Amino acid sequence: MNDNALMNKAADNIRILSASMVEKAKSGHPGGPMGGADFINVLYSEFLEYDPENPHWEGRDRFFLDAGHMSPMFYSVLCLSGKFSIDETKAFRQWGSPTPGHPERDIERGIENTSGPLGQGHAYGAGAAVAAKFLKARLGDTIDHTIYAYITDGGIQEEISQGVGRLAGHLGLDNFIMFYDSNNIQLSTTTDAVTSEDVAKKYEAWNWKVITIDGNNVDEIRKALTEAKAEKERPTLIIGNTIMGRGALAADCTSFECQVSTHGQPLSAAGADFAQTVKNLGGDPENPFVIFPEVTALYEKRKKELNDIVAAKKARYNVWAKANPELAAKKHRWFARELPEIDWASIGQKPDNATRAASATVLGVLAQKVENMIVASADLSNSDKTDGFLKYTKAFEKNDFSGAFLQAGVAEFTLSAMCIGMSLHGGVIPACGTFFAFSDYMKPAIRVAALMGTPVIFIWTHDAFRVGEDGPTHQPVEQEAQIRLLEKLQNHHGQNSMLVLRPADVHETTVAWKMALENAQTPTGLILSRQNIKDLPAAGSRYKEALQAEKGAYVVQDENDYDVILLASGSEVSTLAEGAELLKADGIKTRIVSVPSEGLFRSQTKKYQESILPEGKKKFGLTAGLPVTLEGLVGADGKVWGMNSFGFSAPYKILDEKLGYTGKNVYEQVKKLL
Repeated sequence: MNDNALMNKAADNIRILSASMVEKAKSGHPGGPMGGADFINVLYSEFLEYDPENPHWEGRDRFFLDAGHMSPMFYSVLCLSGKFSIDETKAFRQWGSPTPGHPERDIERGIENTSGPLGQGHAYGAGAAVAAKFLKARLGDTIDHTIYAYITDGGIQEEISQGVGRLAGHLGLDNFIMFYDSNNIQLSTTTDAVTSEDVAKKYEAWNWKVITIDGNNVDEIRKALTEAKAEKERPTLIIGNTIMGRGALAADCTSFECQVSTHGQPLSAAGADFAQTVKNLGGDPENPFVIFPEVTALYEKRKKELNDIVAAKKARYNVWAKANPELAAKKHRWFARELPEIDWASIGQKPDNATRAASATVLGVLAQKVENMIVASADLSNSDKTDGFLKYTKAFEKNDFSGAFLQAGVAEFTLSAMCIGMSLHGGVIPACGTFFAFSDYMKPAIRVAALMGTPVIFIWTHDAFRVGEDGPTHQPVEQEAQIRLLEKLQNHHGQNSMLVLRPADVHETTVAWKMALENAQTPTGLILSRQNIKDLPAAGSRYKEALQAEKGAYVVQDENDYDVILLASGSEVSTLAEGAELLKADGIKTRIVSVPSEGLFRSQTKKYQESILPEGKKKFGLTAGLPVTLEGLVGADGKVWGMNSFGFSAPYKILDEKLGYTGKNVYEQVKKLL
């Protein structure tokens, strides 16, 4: 245990660095980091276990920051830990700096997740805790690390916190410890202007252990973390009552603590005196970017302790690995995301089936082949057909993670963010399902997954107006266009930030799943039909021909000297095939192109793109979404038939007739085009 005076000195060092970073950048959030400095210092100098030499060590504790605006505090403690230089903290929020305004995932630097949109970060932590429980059920006590999360008033208020609180408590995630920095101040008001709830009672009702402390008191922080680590039945919420802008002074040296103004602007702009504040905290206002010598010694001491802790853990692991070579090999493969051999061609699909049912068939195979796969559903497993996986396993329960399925209840946002957290933890391959219309609830999480390059698989069924009688609330129209925008957006590695696949028949569905599982770089979205779809024509093996979907678009059927190219994705491709037969009777020759992913197609060579969709050739696109979904591919060479309104409540075959999704209408529209 370190001397408390030294610990307070280190926390003041974090406060000075945090305030100085914001002051120099002329933007940011100093007040919260100044209040949270004591907790983060205790966590990093005495509790958090990680390998200083190998940031990727699988046995490390994980720290998930929910409140990205607390980045000055986070960068400061990581600077004390040797992950950032003083010069890098000086470059806070500047072009090309590794210290952006909100932290972005960088394992080398000790940052487990991108944070900023409040609420998501602690959901990632809960998901990581689920992944650790899953792995421990299979690998035993070699999985013995702790998941920490840091949340603030805004994150507690975000609705996703209800889903995380409910699920983490229900599942008894005793490996999950969350610190709630409760300073009663938010960006524009004090918290009492917007809430009067009893947070402790709320989490107790969700079956959490709740400890309330003075969040600026070293002894109370230590005691709470020790108790939380010893808890073996429930997740723990530590409510730390902290002081916003702790140590801040006005020009006349009176306290400037607990001010709303210090939440989101530099101290000087907020009305405090930066120089007096730095002096008050023991620093030099002329040279505030300094690590005190005794604080350097504190963190050097912790580094030595960590090296000893890690060495002991690795020694125990090596003994276990020698006694359990098969499990050790599995663990290595799982964390390396190595896939088992899967004979995709042998997966038997029922002809002319719905693609959601074809997905269930594939999931049944994956449940038996991919031992580290976790599938989840938002209370729709028997409708989004993720039950194809569930038939071969069972759902998670408190104290029993031997299964591989998460029944999340009606909580799409929570579900998606927790699955992202599972992926961030590593060692598991998560997929989650819901109706495509409800992808709207998931989009904030999908966006951050795309930014981080997190390979979560999203399974979206009931993909169009053919949901039928359920009506327009359940019938996606604009959703595909929205999701496909992420195929046009590059991540920071220069890749399409998401892979979105809408397979045209059962065989393309098998190929789409192959592509999803093999995509370790970005999220993947699978858009699947509720209704049956007629298999596309094939000269030989339909599966082998469907493998061409790996290029994003390919020719399904062709005629020499064709007059027009018909293109679509999903169930509309088979409608084009019906229309092509009618056109053929009139002597009109066609080429049919399936486009499961425009983004992937645009990543191919110009030569390949031109070979499939040559410029100047007449083109007709058919989509059950907004016409813009295909307009980029059709261009000035033709027209797109799509949905320009919300859907209607009626049987889907009636809707096909009324809305023009028939071979007859394809024939009529192409005749007009030509």
